[in-house]
Amino acid sequence: MKKLLVVCGAGHATSTIAVAKIKEWLQKEHLTEEVQVYQSKIADELNKIDDYDAVISTTIVPDSIKDKVINGLGLLTGLGVEQIYSEIRERMDI
Repeated sequence: MKKLLVVCGAGHATSTIAVAKIKEWLQKEHLTEEVQVYQSKIADELNKIDDYDAVISTTIVPDSIKDKVINGLGLLTGLGVEQIYSEIRERMDI
């Protein structure tokens, strides 16, 4: 099973919204059995980023991990959502 991490500044508000939208998309695409979604705050996950197949963030991330993280702000604004889902598919090879 693939592991997808969704992070925000505190691990509560914006990541909760993003997780709900991602889970809805996974269900629509019949991928719920292939992807486990995790939620946390960025500070708790900095040293564990490589444990996940993909990481989505709704907050600013350090430059040292930027290339490993998908910007998830579009999940909150509604802009570029399909691009985010496309990046998830590509990074997770699903």
